[in-house]
Parts: sequence; C-alpha cells; structure tokens
Amino acid sequence: MKIQLSSLARSVCLALALSAGGSAVAANGDPIGGPLPAQELTPRTLYHFLLAEIAGARGQIGLSAQLYVDLARSTRDPRIARRATEIAMYSRNLQMARAAAGIWAELAPESEEARRVLASMEGREHGGNVNLDTVQIQLARVLAQSSERLPQNLLGLNRALARVPDKQAARAIVSRLTEPYLDFPEAHIARAQAALGVDDAMAALAAVERALELRASWTPAALMKAQILQQAGAHDEALAYLEQEVKQAPDNRELRLAWARGLVSAQRFTEAREAFRALLADSPGDAELHYAVALLSVQLDDPADAEVNFARALAADYPRPDLIRLHLGQIAAERREEAAARKWFDEITDLDLRPEAGIRSALSLAREGRIDEARALLQGEDDEPEVLRRYVLTEAQILRDADRAGEALLVIDEALRETPEDTGLLYEAAMLSERLERLDLMESRLRRVIELDPEHAHAYNALGYSLADRGLRLDEAEAFIERALELMPDDPFILDSLGWVRFRLGDNAAALTHLERAYAQRQDAEIAAHLGEVLWSIGRRDDAKRLFSEALAAHPGNRLLSETLDRLGAR
Repeated sequence: MKIQLSSLARSVCLALALSAGGSAVAANGDPIGGPLPAQELTPRTLYHFLLAEIAGARGQIGLSAQLYVDLARSTRDPRIARRATEIAMYSRNLQMARAAAGIWAELAPESEEARRVLASMEGREHGGNVNLDTVQIQLARVLAQSSERLPQNLLGLNRALARVPDKQAARAIVSRLTEPYLDFPEAHIARAQAALGVDDAMAALAAVERALELRASWTPAALMKAQILQQAGAHDEALAYLEQEVKQAPDNRELRLAWARGLVSAQRFTEAREAFRALLADSPGDAELHYAVALLSVQLDDPADAEVNFARALAADYPRPDLIRLHLGQIAAERREEAAARKWFDEITDLDLRPEAGIRSALSLAREGRIDEARALLQGEDDEPEVLRRYVLTEAQILRDADRAGEALLVIDEALRETPEDTGLLYEAAMLSERLERLDLMESRLRRVIELDPEHAHAYNALGYSLADRGLRLDEAEAFIERALELMPDDPFILDSLGWVRFRLGDNAAALTHLERAYAQRQDAEIAAHLGEVLWSIGRRDDAKRLFSEALAAHPGNRLLSETLDRLGAR
C-alpha cells in the first residue's frame, strides 16, 4: 500500500465526500468495503482534516497520523481509518498503525485489504511478541471471503507475513491457511515461497512441481522452478529447463527473457546475445534489451555492435542515460578517439557517475600528454573523502605512467597525512618507492599494510616479489609469496611471483610449472618475460623465442619484456 500526502484541496474534497456517505471507495478510488456512514461536515471535523494535512505537509508525520487516528475514532468512517493507517505506516509508528488498521478492519469487515493490512501489522514484532493467532485469523477470513480474488490472495500470503520475524512460524501459518485450497496451484506457490523463506529448497521445488501438475506450463511456476534450481546450484539444470519451456512456448516473453538472463549467468555470452537479439526482433524499441545486447557485445569484444546498441538504447530513453554515455566514452577512448571520449564524459550529470567520468577524462588527457591539465581536473572535481581518495590514486597513476614517480609519491604522501592508515594509499606508496629504488621505504610501507590488513594478499606478493627479483632474502621472499597464494590460490600474478622466486632458488622444474600455469590464465607481458627466461635457461630456446615473439606482438612497448630480450640476446 502506497502513501502520498494529499494537498489541502484533496483534503477538502475528501471531507466533502464524507458528508455524502454512499459508495465504499477510498479517496483514491480503491474499494474499502462495507456500508459508509453519512458524516456531518462540521467546522470541527473540517478543522481536524486541514490540521492533519498541514502537519503532514510540514513534515510532522507523527502528528498528522495521530490527528487522523483521532478523527477515525470520532467519525467511525472507514475511509478516514484507511487514511489514518496509511499515514501511521508512513511515519513508522507501528503501535499507531495497528490501532488504525484495527479501526479500519472493524468498520469495514468486508474489506480484504483492511484485514490483510491488519494481519501484516499484527505480524510485526512489538515488544518481543507477535500476535500470530490474530494474524492467522485475519488472513483466514481474507481467504474465506475472497471469492474470485482467492488466487491473488493466496499469492499474497507471504507478502502479508513478510514482517513476521520467525520464518518457521510464518511457514506453518501458510501451510495451515492453504490446506483447504490445495486444488489451486497458487496455494502450492505460496507454500514454495514460505519454504524458500527458511532455505528449504527441496520442499519449495516439490511444491512448485505440484503447482505445475495442476496447471501445466504455468509461467509463474515455471519461473519459480528455475529460480529454485539456480539457488540450489543446479544452474545447468535450470537453464535446460528454461530452454525446454521456451521451445514449448516460443512466444512467451517472460520465459525467453529468463532464459536469456540464465545464459548470461552461465557466461554463455554469445548465445545470450542471440537470445536478447531475438527478443529485440519482437520489441525493437525496448531500451533495456538494446542495453543488454550492448553489454554483451562489450563482453564479447565487439565494440562496433556495442556502440550501435548503446546509441539505440539512449535514443529509446534508457532510464540511466549517463551510464550509457560512460560506456560510449570508454569505447571511444579504447579507439584512442580522446576528444570524442571526453565529450561523452563531459555530458554526464549523474552525481553518482560524475567521479568516474572525471577520472576517465583525466586519463584521456594524460594519454595525450596533457598531464598538468589532467591533474588540474582531478584536483578541482569534488570534496567527498572517498572521491578525493580515488582522485589522488588516479593522479599518482598518471604521474607514475609519465615516469614522474617522485612527484606521484609526494601526492600519495600528502594524502597519507590525512589518512595514515589507508592501506590502499600505503600500498601505492610502497610501489612508487620500489620504482624509486627506495627499498627500505617500500618494505616498511608493505609491512604496515600487512599489519593493518593481515589478509592483504597483494602486499605479501609485492614484498616477496620485490625481494626475489633482486635476489635478496630468497627464503623469506618465498614465504611471503606462499602466504599470498594461500589467500588467493588462483591469482596469475602471484603464481608468476612464486615461479620467479623458485627460479631464483634454482628450482627450474617448479618455476616452469608455476609460470606456465600463470601464463595459461593471463597472457601478461611480464609473465611472458619470466616464462621465456626460464625456457631459455633450460635450453628450450625455440619455445622461448616463439613465446617472446607472441608477447612482443601483443605488448610491443613493454619495458621488462624488451630488457629481458636484450639481456638474453634473444632478439
């Protein structure tokens, strides 16, 4: 039930309607139920109406609710009781909301909504107690008197019990309430929802299967079955089931959409894109579908298709246009169309996205060699602490990439004066110190990171690799890297470090194993340099040359790779 405080004009209209008695509807047109009294619109009654609405308009919601509850008691009109309930719920005053809902249900005994709201209020924890008997009685009456609305009310049972803190008790209530209605598939869906509330996936699945027996290929039940299978970890089974349902009902948009999303979850991106494109063929103006296709094209490294579909989503009034502008700017930046990229970023006005847009604009300027302009952009953008932190790290990155590591370290050190225990800033300071060959400062900063965050895998790895690369304290370096690998077992950069320290220790076989595993996961230039050197050193020079050639083609400007080739004479 929604609450929106009325204007004074609406309040007067409601007050005038009361004096007429008559139809059992609320001021917003919703049915209330039961005969309505004809109220005399006395000056006192109108005064209370206006006072209640003025209080609400001024933000005094609690006072407004209390005035409406008093008015409901004095007029005995269910429309006013409904209004009192709405405002009391809006004010989060559960005791007052219970009282108002009780008056409403008493005055409108035929109103399903009144009883449902009262049951919801009784289901909320109050002073450590929940009146579950009252909840059950009210909901039983709703179901018994539902007539043609019974299926809808069965589906709403769990929503009415959502505030009951004891989910097992709520499930028991749903089980009892649905017992007389087990010929309705909606009753089994209600049981399935209650079972999910207590993490009983097997019972939920059995209930949904029973619903599907009663109504074959019923879309809500089919979607719920797929959801339960996914939550239980049976992703392939869920996807196969959805595919089967789509084949049986190829025009069912809900099933096709669920199947397309399931393909995304299974990382079957090519098939997912085709599924979304098929949906687009039936709804060519759907902005959400164009956006989904665009994102999948980004994932599939198809920027041209991504750009087309982002543009179409934008033209179709996608609800978050600045998110699309961010993507379009990034696509332009990856093509090195820097001015076009910054144009997209500059058009972003969404406050949540402005920091990211500013960072990307600064990086774009830096790629054009306009370092000072990039820094000025970052220094004048925002004053939120977390945003400022991101700007500091970006400014340091820009300076580091421009071979101005000393200036970058000054930027980080200035920020650390404000937040000396920020592990992200400390880690960046350590990496800059290493580049400047200030190894004592690097080690002290990394040890401080580990002290503050004992599970910071990258700090252990950086410290171990830095020592190993210089041939220093190799046993200690190995221990640091092994600890990093315990924390992040499949990280390719940590595997690279472990392979490199084993090479430094003379264990070429172990080095080769770790480096090959690392390179299989990530074709990074530095991993290639290390793996190539190990291959070269054990006499597999043709393999090393092939690897170096492949890596150079992919990373022509990498410094470590070039230095390794020159040192080995492998060009």
